[in-house]
Amino acid sequence: MIVDCHGHVSAPAELWVYKSLLLSHRGEHGKRFPDLTDEEILSYTNRKEMAPCGHLDMLDRVGTDYQLLSPRPFQMMHSEKPSYLVDWFTEATNDIIARQCQLMPDRFAPICGLPQAAGEPVERVLDELERCVTRLGFKGCLLNPDPYENSGTAPPPMGDRYWYPLYEKLCELDVPAHIHSAGSRSARAPYTLNFLLEETMAVYGLIESDVFRDFPQLKIVCSHGGGAIPYHIGRFRASAIRRGEDFVEKMRNIYYDTVLYSEEALRLLIKTVGADRCLFGAECPGVGSAVDPHTGRTLDDIAPFIKGFDWLSQAEKDAILFGNAVSLFKLDPPRP
Repeated sequence: MIVDCHGHVSAPAELWVYKSLLLSHRGEHGKRFPDLTDEEILSYTNRKEMAPCGHLDMLDRVGTDYQLLSPRPFQMMHSEKPSYLVDWFTEATNDIIARQCQLMPDRFAPICGLPQAAGEPVERVLDELERCVTRLGFKGCLLNPDPYENSGTAPPPMGDRYWYPLYEKLCELDVPAHIHSAGSRSARAPYTLNFLLEETMAVYGLIESDVFRDFPQLKIVCSHGGGAIPYHIGRFRASAIRRGEDFVEKMRNIYYDTVLYSEEALRLLIKTVGADRCLFGAECPGVGSAVDPHTGRTLDDIAPFIKGFDWLSQAEKDAILFGNAVSLFKLDPPRP
């Protein structure tokens, strides 16, 4: 069985038109989202976009049985003003995800976006988080470490008390936050690169803080294998040793997805943090759905790498491919 903890919604075109209109009229025409039938929503779950085939067909192609669906992060415009545009678009996106997952419960489970607005208190996201979890059955949320979207203003580090009301609510609801940066307003660091930069800083900021001492039950997953942290683990270990600390052990307060797209990177991540801290993620279909000319397979077809690691036991492979996600997100996927 394979559970992909890192999938993004294949949304109806009406959602992206709605975003364009919000940015054009800046709220002058109100927040009303167009009515969509179940059939219209379902028709987009397998429409070909950035992959060789549609979403469902791609999951079947790479052998993924069940996927957690979240917003497409680069679309979430957390730095836009006025901030109620962020609220309206996030709510509409979450509602679409909820309906897709309700219509296809054997394939998808929902992960919500948070209406994080640059420069505003984090408390403003708590109502939407609670609505999604308690009323719509969402299993967790995405957490953007930089709502300013790389616009030149530095956000508080993830260990700052600015974030504590959110951490408290996550513990209260007993759901994980999946760290995933959003857009980037800088040509120097386009959003794909900015994802990795922000996730690197997020991991460092969390484990070099009091967060996990103050919130021992907090569940955090970091996208894209923790950014650059595993790759530069020696540098971080050296600094920690001088302080009498174990950097790798502190890393294990966080879980990491496997959205890495190369066998060497997957091996490095798993050997660095341990199989019990890795969740299978492929973000399929997505950026990695390009066909590798050397193999004829899409780059996001990474399960064969994990299955082929002879230094992992079968129990460890199962934990990465589905067990850790089922436990952490409290999932009940149908068995294939």
